[in-house]
Amino acid sequence: MRLISLALAALLLLIQYPLWLGKGGMLAVADLRDQVALAQAHTDGLKARNAKLDSEVRDLREGLGAVEERARLELGMIKQNEIFVQVLRKDEQPVESMTVPPPPPPPKEAKSTVPGPTH
Repeated sequence: MRLISLALAALLLLIQYPLWLGKGGMLAVADLRDQVALAQAHTDGLKARNAKLDSEVRDLREGLGAVEERARLELGMIKQNEIFVQVLRKDEQPVESMTVPPPPPPPKEAKSTVPGPTH
């Protein structure tokens, strides 16, 4: 009887081996689930990035607001007759503007204070 019990236990272990450690076993399935979850997270990140880039392309094609914003932030450009004020911290260096400064205003004619002849 004892020999039959050992044989049945050995057969039970042999049957369990493919279920846990075989090609389609539980451990392989758990590993594949983890890989799918990682791939899904990566795909979601790429989809969000693509949506952001698509929105930026649409903004650049349709409106001048995005172009103006980029020119202001990345190139330091300002509009004509606009005053640019830059507030710096102690350790910051000023950003150099790519916009050509406007020419100085023409000098105003001085009015003479000497009274002229009256008619």
